[in-house]
Amino acid sequence: MLKNGSELKFVYPQQSFHPSQFENFDFEHFYIQPMEDGINTQYNTEAAIEFCLANPKWKLSIQTHKILKIK
Repeated sequence: MLKNGSELKFVYPQQSFHPSQFENFDFEHFYIQPMEDGINTQYNTEAAIEFCLANPKWKLSIQTHKILKIK
């Protein structure tokens, strides 16, 4: 497992992991990306936004191609 680098991207939420487990790693940027597959896309997106607002170390990352429905 890498513990340093340019950016760390975390798909949120996950049952087995929480972003706080990775905050002490040596990355320049920390990104939260909502889990966009499945029926909970809207909930996951809102949860990711709320998480980023409450934890300014983390920035929101989205998959633009999915929003635009480009495969």
